[in-house]
Amino acid sequence: MPTARPRQLAKPKSVAAAPPLSLQQAIAEALQHNYGILLSRQDVQIAENNVTRGNAGQLPNLNANLTRTFNNNNITSRVGENDPRVISGGTSNLLNSNVTLGWTLFDGFGMFIAYDRLKSLRTQQEQITRATVEETVETVTNAYYDVVRQAGKITSLEEALKIGQARIDLTQAQVDVGVSAKVEVLTARVDYNADRSLFLQQQQALTAAKITLNNLLGRTPRTDFEPTDSLTVTRDLREDVITAGIKANNPRLAQAKIGVDVATYDRRLVRAARFPQLGFVTGYGINRNINNAQFITLPTGPVLSTSTNSTVGLNYGITATVPIFNGFNLRRQEQNARVAEEQSRLSLDQTALQLDANAATAFAQYQNFIQLLNLEEANIQLARQNVDIALERYRLGLLTPLALREAQRNELDAETRLLDIRYSAKQAEIALRRLSGELVQVP
Repeated sequence: MPTARPRQLAKPKSVAAAPPLSLQQAIAEALQHNYGILLSRQDVQIAENNVTRGNAGQLPNLNANLTRTFNNNNITSRVGENDPRVISGGTSNLLNSNVTLGWTLFDGFGMFIAYDRLKSLRTQQEQITRATVEETVETVTNAYYDVVRQAGKITSLEEALKIGQARIDLTQAQVDVGVSAKVEVLTARVDYNADRSLFLQQQQALTAAKITLNNLLGRTPRTDFEPTDSLTVTRDLREDVITAGIKANNPRLAQAKIGVDVATYDRRLVRAARFPQLGFVTGYGINRNINNAQFITLPTGPVLSTSTNSTVGLNYGITATVPIFNGFNLRRQEQNARVAEEQSRLSLDQTALQLDANAATAFAQYQNFIQLLNLEEANIQLARQNVDIALERYRLGLLTPLALREAQRNELDAETRLLDIRYSAKQAEIALRRLSGELVQVP
């Protein structure tokens, strides 16, 4: 029985000196630096800032006003048949200053409905942000395991290169003793160079996978790292648990449910506009008018003088507005609000159905990939044993170079299939965890 070749799990030399990066570290960096998550969190902050009673119209409005005007006029005044009296450059100035307060006391409870609507919008935005976080974590996790997959393919190609070099050495030794032709050495070198070409292409694929992950983490694209987590698949997920998780925890479904509440508030706000509105207004003001071109009548006749009028005081009162007719616009708005409310319910049903379909598809893929994974894991052992036996038989001169090359290619293809199927199975697992709300634990 030939001695089996040791299977090195070490990373390729190109990343051996790079700093390690675990999946949890990658997710933590994405939560802090991913631009999609940062922008979505800013939207939550805006929605939070909007939840105020003042924004809902429950608080009074207080305004201070100041007006100061100056006039310079040429005035002509005639009384009866008398000669006109002319004033050139007559001046006057007016000062108007006041503080006013307006407070809506009743608007058909619209202000309270508006406040509840603002809170629902905030909750909805929180669910949108949660969905963004979970979808980003899914993308980051897939990108991380893609790096692991590409690095695994490099390891497989390194093994192939070791076998190719061993084949060249054995063939050269056979040529040196005259039991083999030089053409076999050349053929071995051609096959080795072909594997070397695949190795260089795979290094580029690994570099591209790292750049993709770095971009998701908000890091410099060329930042090097070595993944420390292995590509392992959970094999006992249950469809009923996934379905229950979607109904209880999926943020997209929760977002759609809150959308129905927001549409209901919009309809109630339109209906509130049918009620009378009652408000309280008050103000304190100063009004002063100085006129330097004012005629006054004295016993000796009219003379030009200056007059000053000042008014200082408080005013207050109640305002009431009763909507009677506005061209049937309120009825139209309420009809549209009812349609929008029904649309939101349809959107909720559509979202629930789509999530169920996505879960069913992902679970079917997951089950299929698990079966393929079991098959390929058994097959890779056979392929490795076959190469070990073939290499030993070639060393003894009992196997042709073509048969050794075929065994080597079969092993490399099996290694590649195993990595790809394991990665696809992991993708399906991650998608199921994201759909059921298990991918990111919310405290």
